[in-house]
Formats: sequence, structure tokens, C-alpha cells
Amino acid sequence: MTVAVEHPLPTRDLPTLDLFGHLTRHLFFTGKGGVGKTSVSTATALALADAGRRVLLVSTDAASNLDEMLGVPLRNQPVPVPGAPGLAVLNIDPDAAAQAYRARVLDRLAAEGVDPAGQATVREQLSGACTTEIAAFDEFAALLAGDEAAGYEHVVFDTAPTGHTLRLLSLPQAWSGFLAGNDRGASCLGPHSGLKMQEARFQAALAALTDAAATTVVLVTRPEAGAIAEAARTATELQALGLLRQRLVVNGVFHASVPDDPVARSFEAVGQQALADLPAVLQALRQDHVPLRAFDTVGLPALRALLRDDSPAPARPAAPDGGREAAGPDLDALVDQLAQPGHGLILVMGKGGVGKTTLAAAIALGLVRRGHGVHLSTTDPAAHLAGTLAAEVPGLRVDRIDPRVETQRYIDKIMAARAGELDEAQRALMLEDLQSPCTEEVAVFHAFSRLVGEGRSAFVVLDTAPTGHSLLLMDATGAYHRQMLREFEGHGAARVVTPLMRLQDDAHTRVLLVTLPEPTPVSQAAALQADLRRAGIEPWAWVLNKSVLAAGTRDPLLAARLAGERAQIARITDPGHKGEPGDPALARRLHVVPWQAEPPIGLAGLSALLHGAAAQP
Repeated sequence: MTVAVEHPLPTRDLPTLDLFGHLTRHLFFTGKGGVGKTSVSTATALALADAGRRVLLVSTDAASNLDEMLGVPLRNQPVPVPGAPGLAVLNIDPDAAAQAYRARVLDRLAAEGVDPAGQATVREQLSGACTTEIAAFDEFAALLAGDEAAGYEHVVFDTAPTGHTLRLLSLPQAWSGFLAGNDRGASCLGPHSGLKMQEARFQAALAALTDAAATTVVLVTRPEAGAIAEAARTATELQALGLLRQRLVVNGVFHASVPDDPVARSFEAVGQQALADLPAVLQALRQDHVPLRAFDTVGLPALRALLRDDSPAPARPAAPDGGREAAGPDLDALVDQLAQPGHGLILVMGKGGVGKTTLAAAIALGLVRRGHGVHLSTTDPAAHLAGTLAAEVPGLRVDRIDPRVETQRYIDKIMAARAGELDEAQRALMLEDLQSPCTEEVAVFHAFSRLVGEGRSAFVVLDTAPTGHSLLLMDATGAYHRQMLREFEGHGAARVVTPLMRLQDDAHTRVLLVTLPEPTPVSQAAALQADLRRAGIEPWAWVLNKSVLAAGTRDPLLAARLAGERAQIARITDPGHKGEPGDPALARRLHVVPWQAEPPIGLAGLSALLHGAAAQP
């Protein structure tokens, strides 16, 4: 049920951004990882609540940091935000959603009289990563359909990075179409009843998404070429899905105040050039620019100050003198260590927008220059490795796990393997089952497993998708591991080597956690590390990317951010960072990459990253 807005918002109580003059009930904030979606969406929700609206802020990101930003624990039920009357926050927890979804399906089967053996089969079918994704989507659909958001005048969605969000927003259409043509159920979700019970909700979600009077997509970007290109691609793809009401917010716009500071001058020039080259699809949208701030957007005062200049901002720390500081060994030293075994899988992981793709390309280039053959690939549907390299390199094979290609390959393989066992009707049913959207997750996992195995005899550098999506992939890896051990129990299980076991073997796999020198990315890297450790995977090193401290600056605004950067480096490297005696440092190894005045694209730019040079124009 949609709650009508009873009176216009009092604009005097709102930031001056044009966004607040054209509001719908549903506001989706999306964009490339690291552009500030969470900050901008949370500041928007807070501003609406401060103006007297009843607002629900929803995170669809498995790696959400809203709890740190707002100082409240996240749950899969609305939690009021202290100090912000009218604002509640909800996190779609994939694990909790999957548990509730399984319970609903199994209760439905029991009510329909399905025997225990049949229920056990469905329980096993509902144990994988596909169910986790569908369950999270089910929660999302309930919010769109109005079932769970009654009483709120605005529902603000802080979404996962672009590639995962595009999949999420395409699911209403995908599942509605699949259900319309399938009256026999899908093997990955259990029988007909477990899937059909969601059909009305999926259709309502699709209607809400494509209703321009109800839903606005806010594309958030930074004044950087890569982030802008991602926003343009997202705008085009969402328009194709029928999401036509879009807006653009450019976050972190910087203007230098010290003309002879080369870092600040280049920082501004890069941003202005990126905005001058804005693609036509984005030029056509209403735009708002948010200035780069000297403070981190943690806590209500900082969030209230982000979108407006008429409220007091948190105090700036004292600015240092601006000289370059050596914060740790450079990327080239890291590649020296990675090259020593002569082969292996190198997983580059982290929050979206921290520079994983660029660093993965630089590491692959460094290994090639040391005489090794390298396979560079990515699981991120939004990554463009070839564009980062901008050249062919002898000894380097570059590709990506394309979900569509891998899905068709998987379908063809399964159909060919069963061709002689099934009659025409059975083949038609199997093909229908394999057309379900969750087949993509299975196919991507199989492609990932091939790359994991390839590291036994060569170097494989894998640029992973942003944290939340990668954790789903790790869930699939764990589920497959448990399934294999069950199947071979008592029949040679000791000889089984699963992809998870190879990921756990640091002689085979080196996991690099990439982060930025800011509180939120470091917190999310620490959370990812904890998740990996629970799976028995120990990160090998951290990489701190885009360090202004290592580049040096005298600009007051940039310099004011350096105290915070020093604090994050200490947090990563100092023992006892949690205040507990004997508590180990977050990172066993830390390597630092300076902020680059020129975008690190092409062989010259990647070489500058490797050698720790803060490239100047």
C-alpha cells in the first residue's frame, strides 16, 4: 500500500539540492562501489526525517556499513535511529532472509501433505547460494509491494554496487517472466508451490519499480572517468528494464585552494575533465553536485552536514605540512613476494570502488615482467580489465567470467550429459528448469572453480566482485564443499579436494584485501577478513590504495583529511587496535599505493602504481 504525501515538504528545512524538489516514495541510490552511495542515501533519508517525513532506510548490500555510520545495530526489521525522529533503518540480511524463506517453503509443503522424503529433497535444494539471493530479493520485493513498508512516506534504498544491483533490479522482470511460463516449478527452488507462492509479490515489485510516479533511481558517481562510465552504463541498462525516472548526484567535487600544489591542482583537473566528458545519457538527467568534505561521514552531525552548507560541520583536524610520508612498502615489493612460488591463485578482494580492478591488472603486469605467464580474470560483471590495461601484453591472457556466457555453457553441458537418458518431454522440463534466473549463480560458481584449479600450475590473478557478491560466491563454494564431503563420506572423502580447500591453502591461494584510507572501507575490509576467517581462509596481505599521505599535499581540505588517514594506517598495522592487550594487528602485511594524479590506465599508469610513484601530469 502506497502512503500518500499529505502536504509538500517544507523546502526551507531541506538541503538546496534539486533532488528534494522532485521526490517519489521509493528512492534507489546506486552506482559504482566507493562513490558514496551509502553516505548520500543516508544523508537524504536523514534530511527527509528532519523535515518531518516518516522514512525507512533500507540497505540491500550484504557488506553494508550503515551500523557504523548511524551508530545503531542493523537488523532485518526496522530499527529507530536515535537522534533522528521519523527515521528507521533496515538491513536485508541474506542469511536471515534465507532462513525465513526456507521455513515458509517447507511449512507450505507440510501443509500440502508432501512426505518427509520430499521435504528433505527440497530442504537440500534450498541450501545453496541461489536461495540466499532469492530470499534477499523476496524481502526487497515485499518492501516494494508495500507489505512491509506501510506507514512510511519514503523508502530509501541504499543498494549494493552496480553489478549486483542491476541483477537485483532485473529479478522482478526475470522471475515474473519465468513464473508466467512455468507451471511445473524449478529444481533450484523446490516444487511448484514454493515458487508460485511468491508470484503476486514479484509482479507487484515489478509494477512499483517501473512506475515513474512511485520510484526514482538516483545514480551516484564521483567526478572520475571510471565511475561516470559505470553510471552511464547503469542508466542505459535500467532504462531498458523500464526504470525511466533517473537523477544524477556527483559526489566529492573538489576545487583546489592552493594554486601551486601539484597534487591538489591535478586532483581538481581530473574531476573537471571527467565532468566535461559526461556521456549524453547522463547529461540528460537532472544533476546535483556534492562538494568533497574534509570530514568522514560517520555520525549524524557529519551526515547532516554532507548535503548542506548551512549547518555546522564536524571540526577539521589540524592540517600537517603536506610532505610525502612513507606509509609502507609499495606494490612492487608485494609482487616480488607473490612471484616466489612460481604459480598460484591471487584473489583481489574488497569493497566496491577501492580499486581492485586496477590493482589486479598492475599485479598481473608485474608478474609478467618477472617472466611468468598470467591469466587475469574477473568475477565482477561491472569490471573492464581490458580497458584498464589499454594494450595487449605478451604472456598475459585477459578475460572475464561473463554470467550470460557461463550460464549458456552450463545449460548446454547439462543438457548434453543427460541427452541419452531423457525422453522429449523430460528434456523440455529440464530445459525449462535450467532457464530459471538462479542457474546463473550455479554457472558462475563452476567458472570460478575452474580458475581456482588453474592456479595449480600457473598464475591466476582474479579481480573479484564487490564484497557482498563475493561472499555469496564464497557461500556457494562452502555449500559445494559440504555436499562433496557428504557424497564421498566413507568412500574416499580423504582424497576429495574441493575449491574451498584450495582457497584455504595459502600455498595455493593468496588473498589480498584492498581498502582506502577511510573509516568505512577499513571497517568493511576488517568485516570481510572476519568472514573469510570463519571459512578457514586467511588473508595474506592488505593493500591501502589512493593514499594522499604517500602522495603529499599542502591543500587545506586535502591536508585536513590526512590525520584521518594516519589513524586508519595505525588501525590496520598496530596491535591492540580493539583496545585488548595482545590483540593482533588487522593486517599481517600492509602495502601502500599513492594517489595518482593521472588515472592509472594503460601500461605507464600501471607501472607508476607498481613502483609507488605519485604520477604527475
